[in-house]
Amino acid sequence: MALSNTKTVTVHSIAFPKSWKLSALFVTLLFLGFIFTSFWIDTVNHPEPVVTVVLLVNHNTSSTQEPIHTVDPLHLNQNAPIHTAQTVVPPITCSSSGKPTPNPPPICPDYFRWIHEDLKPWKSTGITRHMVDRLARRTANFRLVILGGRAYVEKLKDSFQTRDVFTLWGVLQLLRRYPGRVPDLELMFDTFDWPVVKSKDYRRRSGKAGRRRGGPPPLFRYCGDESTLDIVFPDWSFWGWPEINIKPWEALKEELREGNERVNWWERVPYAYWKGNPAVAVTRQELLQCNVSEERDWNARIYAQDWISEVQQGFKQSNLASQCNHRYKIYIEGSAWSVSEKYILACDSPALVVTPRYYDFFTRGLMPGQHYWPIRDDNKCRSIKFAVDWGNTHQREAQNIGKAASSFIQEELKMDHVYDYILHLLTEYAKLQKFKPRKPRKAIEISVESMACHAKGLEKKFMMESMVNVSRDMGPCELPPPYAQVQLNSLLKRKTNFIKQVENWEQRAWDKQMS
Repeated sequence: MALSNTKTVTVHSIAFPKSWKLSALFVTLLFLGFIFTSFWIDTVNHPEPVVTVVLLVNHNTSSTQEPIHTVDPLHLNQNAPIHTAQTVVPPITCSSSGKPTPNPPPICPDYFRWIHEDLKPWKSTGITRHMVDRLARRTANFRLVILGGRAYVEKLKDSFQTRDVFTLWGVLQLLRRYPGRVPDLELMFDTFDWPVVKSKDYRRRSGKAGRRRGGPPPLFRYCGDESTLDIVFPDWSFWGWPEINIKPWEALKEELREGNERVNWWERVPYAYWKGNPAVAVTRQELLQCNVSEERDWNARIYAQDWISEVQQGFKQSNLASQCNHRYKIYIEGSAWSVSEKYILACDSPALVVTPRYYDFFTRGLMPGQHYWPIRDDNKCRSIKFAVDWGNTHQREAQNIGKAASSFIQEELKMDHVYDYILHLLTEYAKLQKFKPRKPRKAIEISVESMACHAKGLEKKFMMESMVNVSRDMGPCELPPPYAQVQLNSLLKRKTNFIKQVENWEQRAWDKQMS
């Protein structure tokens, strides 16, 4: 049935003129030529297939997935060898909070480790109110209380000049620099020179007498020595000493650096230089005898500083930044330690340090032979002469000592580290308190405004120059751990051995000269 209904359709051809047939043939040939030319150009420009391979790394397993090949669709020669270019996608590590992990704080300079040593007398007993109120109060000039980031001061005795003022100013700057980080605490501060807490008076005792005496008083001051337990604290001059026109340390340190660069060490006067007040100590008066004379030249150039005259003349002869003109500089203590040590060490000129009795918070980080040259206290003149002779004949070694000291001062003793030292010291001290700090009835609150607004002249000028204007978001440097006893013994032995070695060199040189 289906076949019977099928119809035959006849398609009649259309007759084109002859000219049309020729035109169609021409167009066909032109099209084929275009195709052939495109193929030839593509083959020349792409002799090999372009393949991009992306390696997908599965971070949950140790194996990788098969690479995915993407072939250039314009390439027609699928039989050609395939060359692959690989792009490896590295893994991405994200923190849980989505924020980058902050860098850890740098380690504090090594002299910070002495904080642990200074507080060791109270490590086992802690600090009681009796130790503070009854014992430390006896010689203190003021009591400092910090509560909730606010400072309160009870004045107990007058201080020399403005030592107490600029010490307290420094504490206020610490509170501005590290808001919320300074713990609540209560301490006593003695601003006079000499340490007074004798360790022999507080050695471990048994019986009723020992219990009645209690532990040593935790008394803060600017220096200590081997026979005392006073807690050392950065001195007031870091924020300025207006009475003798010593600028705040940050600005003065930069001036010292610039002054140090004015005269090359090789071109400096090849002698040892000292300028200061000889009236404050017998040892300084002895130093005057080492000055050059018609009879003898001990290689020293000594100058007495008359501060009364200097104040009257406007401090024209006491610019510390202009005192880096000699190859060697002498440091000698006054009635106790002297704030001049940091200025002397900053000159690239080897510091000839007359055997010191006292230390401040940073000088225990200095090594003889590395940062300074030791001078005998019992034979100053002969020792100074040998040091200068040795340095002038070992100039490379002498320069290394001078540069190591100035680098220490510029890098290890910048104000960042001064503030960090105070913060760590007060933090560790507060941990030892066995009582809750409280504001004394006679204490008054101090602030930047209350201190600066009442200041005048250089006092106000130095306060403005040393003011902390921006708080620090990052924390302080990281406090290094305390010395192990074997480390401490080794450190002290190194110092002692070098000093003895220098004394032996001196003696041999003197014996040779006298023979």
